[in-house]
Amino acid sequence: MVQYVQPSLDLSFAALSDATRRGVLEQLGKAEASITSLAEQFHMTLTGMKKHVAVLEKAGLVTTQKVGRVRTCKLGQRGLEAEAEWISRHRKLFEARFDALDKLLIEIEQERNGGTASN
Repeated sequence: MVQYVQPSLDLSFAALSDATRRGVLEQLGKAEASITSLAEQFHMTLTGMKKHVAVLEKAGLVTTQKVGRVRTCKLGQRGLEAEAEWISRHRKLFEARFDALDKLLIEIEQERNGGTASN
């Protein structure tokens, strides 16, 4: 069995698969925030938000810093360039496949209409 190993992509896509975590990233793109304020904004428990932040932190998308009793979150240094490149490569692949499918469907439609194209 061939295994495709690129852990940073796996961690990023796993982190981005959740709407709350995407919302947290969007919020942190505007300003740093404490885990407590994020939990309040997303109407969830502090424990729940800590888990979401931990997933984002493990993926390198968020960093946290504890000062006293407050843990502040901000966007991580790592961008999403590798993820964007992966998506772009696969988009091109799917577009090529859809183009081939479109051509095939047009040919089938033309055969059904006795060789004339219909609009």
